Amino acid sequence: MAGKGFPRGAVPTLALALLTNRQPWRFPRTRSIEIMDVEAAARRWAAVWSRSWPAGDADAIASLYADSTTYRAFAFREADLGLTGVRRYLNENFAIEEEIECWFGDPIVSGDRVAVEWWGSWAERGTQLTLAGVTVLRFNDEGKAVDHRDYWNQVERRESPYAGW
Repeated sequence: MAGKGFPRGAVPTLALALLTNRQPWRFPRTRSIEIMDVEAAARRWAAVWSRSWPAGDADAIASLYADSTTYRAFAFREADLGLTGVRRYLNENFAIEEEIECWFGDPIVSGDRVAVEWWGSWAERGTQLTLAGVTVLRFNDEGKAVDHRDYWNQVERRESPYAGW
């Protein structure tokens, strides 16, 4: 409802009174309504990953996750729990990945859940690898990921995304 003359996230008193069927004098002049923008959170997630994965910046990526997050990089293994688990997973993998290239697609949003397609190639212990996959995320009200699930395919060669990806 924010628009002309009102700060973003603010709802005019009269409009709030009409929406809630209450008297306008029972509300402060404006009431801030904070609504987390899931698409913005997902775009921020993809942007931070796209610049921080090649740089091996685990702290920048960890800042995207809530303290109590569940991070599942492998469907059939136990999840990494909390920020400690996220940092452990990232640091363990960043230590062996070299020459990283990655690409992220536009998020697909449904409610508080998001799917983001990605593609990454790197060298690991002398072997060229490419993974193409999707991460399914759920965000809390602060825009932090509380659930992270990866699904991917892997080939042992460096391969850029196909035309039209």
